[in-house]
Amino acid sequence: MDKKQEQVESALVVMDGVAASHDGMYDSKPKKFRKKKADTLDIQALAKEVRAGARTQLSKAITLIESANATHKEQAQALLQELLPYTGNSIRIGITGVPGAGKSTFIEAFGTMLCDMGKKVAVLAIDPSSSLSGGSILGDKTRMEALVKKPNAFVRPSPSAGTLGGVHKKTRETMLVCEAAGYDVILIETVGVGQSETYVRGMVDFFLLLVLTGAGDELQGMKKGIMELADAIVVHKADGDNSRLAKKTVAEYKQMLHFLQPATPGWLSTALPVSSLEKRGLDEVWQTIKNFQEAIEANEYWAIRRQKQTKDWFQSMIIDHLIDSFYGNPAHKVQVQLLEQQILTGQLTVAQGVDCLFHKK
Repeated sequence: MDKKQEQVESALVVMDGVAASHDGMYDSKPKKFRKKKADTLDIQALAKEVRAGARTQLSKAITLIESANATHKEQAQALLQELLPYTGNSIRIGITGVPGAGKSTFIEAFGTMLCDMGKKVAVLAIDPSSSLSGGSILGDKTRMEALVKKPNAFVRPSPSAGTLGGVHKKTRETMLVCEAAGYDVILIETVGVGQSETYVRGMVDFFLLLVLTGAGDELQGMKKGIMELADAIVVHKADGDNSRLAKKTVAEYKQMLHFLQPATPGWLSTALPVSSLEKRGLDEVWQTIKNFQEAIEANEYWAIRRQKQTKDWFQSMIIDHLIDSFYGNPAHKVQVQLLEQQILTGQLTVAQGVDCLFHKK
């Protein structure tokens, strides 16, 4: 193989910061292509580059983890096994909020401040997938222009793919890879307040809820369950003529939080006014998070929560595997369709249909 062939074979296509190998390479004959043989990925070499902080290789590792390809899944788990001893040293922060609260704006301002402080910040931004087409905009890199330019920041958009809580199924594993790469602050931006925010709570240390001013009517519509998950509430866009109203809103949320069960044992959830536009209140948010970590590590709940999260993750993956295995059987698909027709025509109740499916006579 000549030098030109070697260069072409090793070439990478980079799109949105995600490296991917070429689908084909030139044959020895000009103007012709031959199919490229399956690459044998060097897992240990990739793990070493990820740990060294190579962002292109980090993107490649995350792409591998998110792949639905069976071979890629095996390679991804082997990679995680290599990286696992180097994980767990970050603080994991989940960020959600009401529509229009400015989650991306807050994350960019907050993340930029942390980078300027010398922190390595990874943002796992979950973009909503269309329920019709399954497509996703993945536009967080264009919305966080200042942050992505920071050498110690990494922004990775991923599609929610319909996952409840607005978190990609592979977000947990992606988070571990980022920790192994040396990122000490992981920010997880969710799609927004949805029907299963407990899923987000179940993978982070600190849960932050963004809201807007004018809490009166909003408090009535805010789900009590979501507020009970929050370790802190940020009243965002507290700037200009809105500053005075923001202070009033903060007081109202503090009063409500006083009557709710704490989201984390040993910690009293609070509310803070923040203006990402004027860069005010961001340092107070970080100080609150540091105070939280100090208090929860002192009462030993930090380790207890992470252990519980890992066990819950294991249980949820068992359920996912059972569902995938069931629907992966063509015979089950046919049987489900037949039973659906019998249920729709009144021949069977739903419970009888399920019983027929799992208790064949």
